[in-house]
Amino acid sequence: MRVEIWSDIACPWCYIGKARFTKGLAEFAHRDQVEVVFRSFELDPNGPRTSPVPVVEMLAKKYGRTLEEARGMEEHVAGSARAEGLVYRTDGRDHGNTFDIHRLLHLAAARGRQEELLDLAYRANFGEERSVFDPEVLVALAVEAGLEEAEARAVLADGSAYAAEVRADEQEAAALGANAVPFFVLDRRYGISGGQPAEVFTRALEQAWAGREVAAPESVAGAEGEGEGEACEPDGACAVPRA
Repeated sequence: MRVEIWSDIACPWCYIGKARFTKGLAEFAHRDQVEVVFRSFELDPNGPRTSPVPVVEMLAKKYGRTLEEARGMEEHVAGSARAEGLVYRTDGRDHGNTFDIHRLLHLAAARGRQEELLDLAYRANFGEERSVFDPEVLVALAVEAGLEEAEARAVLADGSAYAAEVRADEQEAAALGANAVPFFVLDRRYGISGGQPAEVFTRALEQAWAGREVAAPESVAGAEGEGEGEACEPDGACAVPRA
């Protein structure tokens, strides 16, 4: 069975949702027969590519909050992340364009190191004092994931490298009706939106396994017993506490 996960490295609920999915998958009896594929989704494709802005400032401007209120919003998400055993910094993180990161993740997929790079990028972005919007940081992460430094540098230097693959993922997400991430598609039969609890993923995997008929992309449906989870929408809007 194949599980496809559309996500963005800038999305905190994608970071949290991946951890919850991993826990849910661990409880699934047929987990060794599940192939997990990560797909590209840019939350803010028009975001700055060379001059990222502090996350707290972005949140304050976007939602019309004070910087202190924006920090409170970050603390809310941080609490959910830490509950899953994840590291999460609320200050000092950047927000920007993630297109180059997605291109590098496609290189990693071609070399069989996609999840390794994804995990390192998530940790760097949310838990470490390293900006994933710095090309040198991206090269270092690629090397840590097992990629060749020269190849990673070549991809980052060539803006067309793996660009078509990123765009294809995004077009497919639109065709499937994904308008927020994380978005999980199980065997092209069931869709799950948001960072759901681990047990929801386990039930969905069991349900998809029990009805293993391949469906057309336009017929992907929500798994039973699952509502809308916390997610990030295009333009970078993420679920935050209500005022």
